[in-house]
Amino acid sequence: MQRLEALSDGVFAIALTILVLDLKVPARQFIHSEKELIETFIQLLPKLLTYFLGFITLGIYWLAHSTQFHYISSSDRNLNWINLFFLLAVSIMPFTTAFLSEFINFKFAVGLYWLNLSLLGQLLGANWYYAKKKNLLSINDEERNTVTRVIKRRILESQTLYTLAVLLCFINAYLSIGLLILIQLNYALVIYSKSRRKSQGNQNMQCE
Repeated sequence: MQRLEALSDGVFAIALTILVLDLKVPARQFIHSEKELIETFIQLLPKLLTYFLGFITLGIYWLAHSTQFHYISSSDRNLNWINLFFLLAVSIMPFTTAFLSEFINFKFAVGLYWLNLSLLGQLLGANWYYAKKKNLLSINDEERNTVTRVIKRRILESQTLYTLAVLLCFINAYLSIGLLILIQLNYALVIYSKSRRKSQGNQNMQCE
């Protein structure tokens, strides 16, 4: 278990770091005035926007994955593989984020990012359902059912919201990305709120 959690934390840390590599400081020799510097910075805004979206997204899934493993007491070969496929979706996030930032006005780029989000949510859900089915959890049946209901609701809710946001790219790509950011910020704030209540004795599961 500790090895699996350590591997997961490492993959998340690397993915979060790689995200920023898509941001390049403008070459000094091509900037000759304050105006040119401002104009060049404005051109970087789409990359900054997608970087923020990618960072928040990975942060949410890291928190959700960590929370699940507070309840999972042991693992087996199949659970390890489910987590490895989940980490595959995590590790490819920097690519889909960079692809989106480079082709931000293209519907295919938005759709590819949505596919990455969908895989993250489905695999994290599969992780929990398998652990529950194989009795790998450290909580009683009543708590298992409560947490499972929360996970199921969050999966359906988040995937529906992501799909609606992506469909907005047929109107405007920036509108679609803006809504995705708002959705992720909402989940981030909810996770923070739940975590505080959990520390006061109320156990909750937050998962996409």
